[in-house]
Amino acid sequence: MRESEHASTQPVETAQGSGDPPNPVFQAQQRAFRNNPMPGSRERIRNLNRLKQAILASRDEIVDALNADYSCRSTDETLLGEILPSVEAVAFAARHVKAWMKPVRRTPGLLFQPAAARILYQPLGVVGIITPWNYPLFLSMGPLAGVLAAGNRAMIRMSRTTPATAGVVARMIAKTFDPDLVWVAEGGDAPGSEFARKPWDHLVFTGSTTVGRHVMRAAADNLTPVTLELGGKSPAIIGPDAPMDRTAQSIAFGKLFNAGQTCVAPDYVLCPEGRVDDFISRFETHVRNMYPAMTENPQYTAIIDGSQFSRLTALVQDARDQGARIMTINPAGESFEHTRKLPVHLLLNVNPDMAVLKEEIFGPLLPIIPYGSLDEAVAWVNDRPRPLALYYFDTNRKNTDAVIARTRSGGVVINDTLVHVAQDDLPFGGIGESGMGQYHAREGFLAFSKARPVLFKTRFNSGPLVYPPYGRRIHRWLYRLFLG
Repeated sequence: MRESEHASTQPVETAQGSGDPPNPVFQAQQRAFRNNPMPGSRERIRNLNRLKQAILASRDEIVDALNADYSCRSTDETLLGEILPSVEAVAFAARHVKAWMKPVRRTPGLLFQPAAARILYQPLGVVGIITPWNYPLFLSMGPLAGVLAAGNRAMIRMSRTTPATAGVVARMIAKTFDPDLVWVAEGGDAPGSEFARKPWDHLVFTGSTTVGRHVMRAAADNLTPVTLELGGKSPAIIGPDAPMDRTAQSIAFGKLFNAGQTCVAPDYVLCPEGRVDDFISRFETHVRNMYPAMTENPQYTAIIDGSQFSRLTALVQDARDQGARIMTINPAGESFEHTRKLPVHLLLNVNPDMAVLKEEIFGPLLPIIPYGSLDEAVAWVNDRPRPLALYYFDTNRKNTDAVIARTRSGGVVINDTLVHVAQDDLPFGGIGESGMGQYHAREGFLAFSKARPVLFKTRFNSGPLVYPPYGRRIHRWLYRLFLG
């Protein structure tokens, strides 16, 4: 869940008070890591439990701050999309970190016996986390859970677009941890990539593909390994045998949660030609049931700022100018003139030249694309950059398996939307333009650990058998080894 391609096309903001960790704090974390390079499971669990309690204690402040940043952010969406998954991710890591830390036995090759082999999972060091505006708590605490579980130290750069939330998170972390363990930089005004240029042991960036490229270039100077959680256009494919009412309800929920400002929101719908009218009718019914009114409804979230609002209205106008039919769902017939809320727009008769089919939408606009055969739908998806999520609706297992096998995406959900992100035992990550690397679950622990191979030799060392000088004996032995 992150910024759209147009949410922030500038490079990363910098400077303390503007996002760049001051060198004394960065150096203090490096020193602290050198002094304690392998925290035990008790210390890691203690840190995770402290983080969990801090989030719970700050939940009311977080709700209020996000509401202020958005001008209207649904309290329930903040609880469901920020507080709950953050707490669950941290608690899951605390429950499992002791098992994750255990060395794993490997088998040395027969030629190198007697010996023993192990994989040790060791912390990397100091990890940087760059957080977007759309889910600023979850997309900072989710990675942080894996970072702390792996025994690292962390610096978090919050977005300047959500200053109230950044302030709450910064105060929460400052009251919970020493700055040489976890430190938060509030987003600032100056563009740049100084945060990404620091010699991190790992860097996590969540945001747009455009800014992700800047981050990766900046990190390359130090050969910093990066996890990029980006976005893209996540399709919702309605299969020939999909139960339409449930399908329309799930897509409506996924599209309108946080007003569509979610990186894994269904970006567009691929629908069988003969079922488009049925989908539209049921989708509209569910939107009206979910949001009987919108402008004064605190459960219907606003667009984050004027820039995003203008971008979305421009997408609608561009589609209209190119011949699209626009269907606005405004259940109470309200005027949206003096608000940053945007009613739901269905876009029909769209074509690939329209901006709405090129750019990640990141708002309550839903293009509907009819298809004749499932092969056509799969080809449409495969002709475009690989998305962060793919949603397929069908009761036909053969078709479902075929779609999964023939497409590539960061994640797949069958007969629902969004919910895979909240699965604590599944990794979350992109592929291609939607990102690289993954976190959550054990995979998050592994992402922030060095899997260090260790080979133990006994007193008897077979090495001298293959040391120079070489002669006939080694030649005969190699000949027998290779040719039997």
